[in-house]
Amino acid sequence: MTTLITGAAGFIGMHTALALLENGETVVGYDNMNDYYDVALKELRLAKLEAYPRFTFYRADITDYPTLTDCFAKEQIRTVIHLAAQAGVRYSLENPHAYIQANVVGFTNVMEAARRYKAEHVIYASSSSVYGGNEKLPFAVGDDVSHPVSLYAATKKANELIAHTYSHLYDLPTTGLRFFTVYGPYGRPDMAYFSFAEAIMANKPIRVYNHGDMMRDFTYIDDIVNGITALKQHVPTRAAEKEAAVRTPDKSDAPYRIYNIGNHQPVRLGTFIATLEQTLGKKAVKQYVPMQPGDVPATYADITELQALTGFQPATSIDDGLRRFAAWYLTYKQQAAKLKNPAI
Repeated sequence: MTTLITGAAGFIGMHTALALLENGETVVGYDNMNDYYDVALKELRLAKLEAYPRFTFYRADITDYPTLTDCFAKEQIRTVIHLAAQAGVRYSLENPHAYIQANVVGFTNVMEAARRYKAEHVIYASSSSVYGGNEKLPFAVGDDVSHPVSLYAATKKANELIAHTYSHLYDLPTTGLRFFTVYGPYGRPDMAYFSFAEAIMANKPIRVYNHGDMMRDFTYIDDIVNGITALKQHVPTRAAEKEAAVRTPDKSDAPYRIYNIGNHQPVRLGTFIATLEQTLGKKAVKQYVPMQPGDVPATYADITELQALTGFQPATSIDDGLRRFAAWYLTYKQQAAKLKNPAI
């Protein structure tokens, strides 16, 4: 049973692929290795995966439909874990077309290839950003998500709508996961916690949006991976006739489901920064700035539905998670420095 992971050289993709490979599964990775952030970090992640004989890699873009379909046909893909996307809320203000190409055109290509080659389950990355400016906390999967406040969020909501269409028309089982601020070793340098660590260690100021008065449901990568791998075993099915009229934002009579996947314990940004300072052993120089357009004041995941289905239970505290990230980060920076200057 071969699993295709798009965005395999990405943060969540690498960790998910490792978990499946460690479990003896066959994994096909697919990634365009773009330069949105440091490609060397992506190569480092990829090197860990290529150490496994059951791993095959395609260096290609999901917007390249012929190559994508060739991969499906050749590798006999049964499960798809679609994580490839143009990420980042703030970057979407500067380069909107990148989001439409990767997150809408690319997503549609993956759905169409999965339909054409009869994949048995597509698990795909949505985002907590779809909740937009919702003020009811915690965010529940049944809440209205009709008012995104960034183009990134709009493309992720579009993914959910496209997935439902494929589930309804073609009986393609799809499961969407609304991720809540994932962090940990090998993380994305554009994420706040990573850029904060970079600035702190370089004695540069960090930009603290909304004066630190923001709440985020920071979720450690191992907990995210446990949720994804557990969902592989739970393939949505079409509802029985008597249930066919039941339609909510997260489910319908089609083989289609959406779940929140988060820590369910939001942390104030100021507290998060103080914990990071402690784990790095160094104080930050803080530059307080107003809220950035497209940002939201709080995220908080209601994970009741995922818990009921899989027993999902986040197990990593913010203290433990940041300690593990800091240990990895300091080693990573030492290795990077040696590569640039072997005399060190």
